[in-house]
This record gives sequence, C-alpha cells and structure tokens, in this order.
Amino acid sequence: MAREDDGEARRLIAALIADLFKIPITDVIINRDQYSLNSLNGFLTSAGADYFFKFHQEEGEEAMAGEYYRADILAEAGLPIDLPVYKSVMAGEQILIYRRRTDPRFSDVLRRLDIGLDDAAEDRAIAAETALNGEIFRVFERSLHPITAAESEAEPVHRLFHQRMIDPSTGLAPGGRYRQFYIGQRFRFPGADLSWDEFSSARICFNGTTYRRSVGALFEDALHRLDPRHLADAGGVIAHGDAHNANVWYLDDALQPRLMYFDPAFAGENVPALLAEVKATFHNCLAHPFWLYEPAEAERRYQTRANYRDGILSIETDWDLSAVRKRLLHAKAAEVWRPLLALLRTRGLLPGDWRQVIRNALFLCPTLVMNLRAGAATHNPSSSAIAFGVAVMVGSEPDRGSDLMTAFFDSIDPA
Repeated sequence: MAREDDGEARRLIAALIADLFKIPITDVIINRDQYSLNSLNGFLTSAGADYFFKFHQEEGEEAMAGEYYRADILAEAGLPIDLPVYKSVMAGEQILIYRRRTDPRFSDVLRRLDIGLDDAAEDRAIAAETALNGEIFRVFERSLHPITAAESEAEPVHRLFHQRMIDPSTGLAPGGRYRQFYIGQRFRFPGADLSWDEFSSARICFNGTTYRRSVGALFEDALHRLDPRHLADAGGVIAHGDAHNANVWYLDDALQPRLMYFDPAFAGENVPALLAEVKATFHNCLAHPFWLYEPAEAERRYQTRANYRDGILSIETDWDLSAVRKRLLHAKAAEVWRPLLALLRTRGLLPGDWRQVIRNALFLCPTLVMNLRAGAATHNPSSSAIAFGVAVMVGSEPDRGSDLMTAFFDSIDPA
C-alpha cells in the first residue's frame, strides 16, 4: 500500500498504531530509503511529541516459530540498544515506536564515505565499529552455552535464512522466497540470458576465478546445513541477529563516536553462534558499495559483462569494495570472528565444517533478502550479474588460488 497509495498507507498506519497503543496519532510520514527491504519505517506525532516507527514483515510469519522484538535481552546483556517507548510483538502487528532522534543511521554515514574521501570521518567510523565489535564479543564470551535442537529451532533468526527457503506452513522445500524468486525463472545479464536449469547448474567464473559450487548446489547445501535443528552443534549466544547498519544509530559524540542498535526483530538468547554475526558481516561490508541496495547506481558506475558457454557463466566487472568496507570487514574478522571461533574451539563447540556453515549463511544474505533477477524488482542485468557473482564468491570455495573470502576465512581460522 505504501508503494501504491501513500495517503491510504499513512491512514492505515495511524489507525493501527492508535488501536494498538491507545494514543492519538497525527502527521504520519513514511520514509523512502533503499535499506527498507522487508520493513517499513517513518515518523509520527502523538500529543505533541515526535516518534520514529518501524515494523518488519515476513511472508507467512504467522506460521513461523519465535518471538519478535526482544530488546530487553540485549539491554540486560549490556549491548547498546535504543529501547522503544511502545512495542507490539503479535504476528502481523509487530511494531516498535521510538522517541525521534536526530542521530543518523550508521548506514547513511558509511554511504557518504563510500563516495567521498574523508580520512578523519572514516577513522571515526571505524573507531565506533571497533568499540561495538568489542562489546559484541564480550557478550558472546559471557553468553556462549550449549543449546538443544529445539532451542535453536525456536529462535526467530532462522526467518532470515532457512525459513525463506521453505513453505512456512508445511515446511516443504523448496518453497518460500527461494521458489518464488528463482525456480523456473529466467536470468538476464549483459551478454547472457539463461533459464533456471542453465543458471542453477552453471559454474560461475567471477572476475577470472572459477568457483566449485553452482548456485543450485549452494541453495541445496544451505537447505540441509542451515536447518535450525542442525545448528545447535556450535552452541548459542545472545545476539541482535540482524544488525545491518540501517538498524544502528551513529552517535557522533565529540570525544568518542558510538553505535547503538535498534529494531532487534530477530534478537535472542539461543542464537546459533555461527549465525549471530553473519547478517552484519555481509550487509555492512560485502553488500557495498551500491550493487545490492542501489542497483541503478551500480549500473551507472560499473562496467559489467557476462558470457555463457559450455556450462560456465563468466562475469567480469570493475566493481570492488570501497576502502571503508574493506576496513569494516577486517575489523569484523579480527575483533569478532577470530576470537569467537577460538572460543568455540576451546569450549569444544566448533564443528569441523564451520567454514561451510558461515559460507552457506553468507550466500543466503543477498539471494533471499530481495529478488536479484533483472526486471523482477529493482535489479537490472548489470547489478544482477554483480549480485550473483558476489553471492557465489562468499558461498563457495574457488577451484584454485585465493580471493577476498579465502583470505577472510584464513584470517579467522583458529587453527
């Protein structure tokens, strides 16, 4: 409704919030931004006070396990989180209302750094990220504990991964976004047009590196290994679970900038340890600049070509991570992943296939957060080619040699 009739959408939001919280609502404004892929947010006024609202929606969520919006868990654990003034956690009516802030989201701060050199501002942003990473690991260290398959299955974080690959009411696979977005569809790239059967079985060669696993094989791997019942082997931790930087405030204090979470839709106390920082790692580092959230800008900025021959889809592009994203990825590796994996190993909770688990989850971050096919939603042939190239790069080992992700995994390997 927000896309089709802004006025009616604002009326519906005002009526919903007034009914849920018994407060008068005026001046509803819906935000339009590239990061609201599965949520809606904006501003409203009630009794002269200004508020920020946000809610999240998953297809078939009424049939899914787990409870939304457990901000109290994060606050009690000592993580910096903005607590809502009002909240509703009922399926289909889950919404958070915050006091309106003037602080920018960290995502907006970083976008400016993607496109303009400002060494001082970049250093301050990295300092804020470093401080938050330290807090995250300390909470992981204090909260890591064995969990059962049932405890794992009850965590809402799986809605971001496995539950987007199955029919939520029957549990049958393939289903959900996986089937809706890709199976039986066509895939258009600059210089290639493939059916699902061709595309899903193709070996991907991305910027000269050929990868072992096809897109279809990676989805099948994830269907099995990311089944919530199979993820209890690495224990559980207290975590936000979906801390992409559009869910993080940037508090640029004079002495020390700080980061603060909000919208903990998928927070939990038994979050499988190997999933806890996957979304933050992918969406804050590898999804930038532009190709995931701003496909038209990526098409304008980057040259991309594809060729399909003898079962190999070759993609060549001049896209690359920006300097600030490389620093963020390094910080996440050094300050969260490496000590976490070492802790898991010390506690006897590190599965032998930990690389595969993390790769499976990283692969699902872009492929199931939105439809990556050109023409299906916002993506064009160029951005779609970059998107699937990056998805396979994070999901699969290369045939030979090294790349950005093999270096990342080597850097965090506790052995």
